[in-house]
Amino acid sequence: MSVTASFGGREGRPPLVQLLTPEGERVEHPDFAFDLDDEAIKGFYRDLVLTRRVDFEATALQRQGELGIWASLLGQEAAQIGSGRALSAQDYAFPTYREHGVAWCRGVDPLQLIGLFRGVDQGGWDPRESNFHLYTIVIGAQTLHATGYAMGIQRDGLVGTGDPRRDAATIVYFGDGATSQGDVNESFVFASVYNAPVVFFCQNNQWAISEPIERQSRIPLYQRALGFGFPGVRVDGNDVLACYAVTKAALQRAREGSGPMLVEAFTYRMGAHTTSDDPTRYRLSEELEHWKLKDPIERVKAYLSRNGIVDAGFYAGVEAEADELAARLRAGCLSMPDPDPLSIFDHVYVETTPQLRQQREDFAGYLASFEGAH
Repeated sequence: MSVTASFGGREGRPPLVQLLTPEGERVEHPDFAFDLDDEAIKGFYRDLVLTRRVDFEATALQRQGELGIWASLLGQEAAQIGSGRALSAQDYAFPTYREHGVAWCRGVDPLQLIGLFRGVDQGGWDPRESNFHLYTIVIGAQTLHATGYAMGIQRDGLVGTGDPRRDAATIVYFGDGATSQGDVNESFVFASVYNAPVVFFCQNNQWAISEPIERQSRIPLYQRALGFGFPGVRVDGNDVLACYAVTKAALQRAREGSGPMLVEAFTYRMGAHTTSDDPTRYRLSEELEHWKLKDPIERVKAYLSRNGIVDAGFYAGVEAEADELAARLRAGCLSMPDPDPLSIFDHVYVETTPQLRQQREDFAGYLASFEGAH
């Protein structure tokens, strides 16, 4: 199968790549195949359950006043776990602020994510250790970061060598709303013109910042890529097998030197945009119930059960592990020390500038003015 040709959207081909139906049935696709075994699918199930439990626990912590805000991934677990597990060790991921599942796949402790949303740090993990960049709050800015990094990989001779341990690519995550941002479109231009090894992974959750997708684009998002000169494909974002297969092929295409690719993971944001949002203001409960039937975790569970791959003990073990993870996150969150207010100046530059030193001194004086005040 020609990977380059298969992404072109040939007539007669299914417009949505799906390998596992909502009922848990495996199906075939003419261009993409899932090449792992049932043990890997069991691992995916564990990833999905634990990632959702992280999300539930963090949401509860925010509701109890322990986090300033939380960006939920509820409903988007398959898109993140599938794509995250498709990454090679040398690939580099650039997230938004809700890629908790990708962070999990890259070995970032969820407690470090919680520290960011608790406000005790600005991202406690070292991106160089996990090849998982810090969360980006500015909508769409990370697409330029990923494209620039990909161009750097290209210039370092780490693309198209034929060595799977050496060739690398970047992947960048963003939502449907971000496709309306100038930064995203500019990154498409740079990636296309320079044939950069970057995969643009758009999680179309239907409600970008509380606006329906029809206010974002008049054509399917994956078709936008053709206007910039590179291919796009739409995948069932609730199908972890399909997300894995499509992302793996797209990354391999990039590593080989065939350039960028846009993957639109067609999914649904089951929860609020963030914990400060109220989705009942703008969407109907019937719509939510419709998408609940396509739940990413339940379809994997249906596949494992109907084929006798696991028993009740397996599910009980995963749930017990989820309980332990939730307890660790809660205890860790509540025990996080408040940072020294002046420490924010210690992490701006490698070497402190005169201007930054003056700002630190001014702020220290300001804080000192409150000493002894009641």
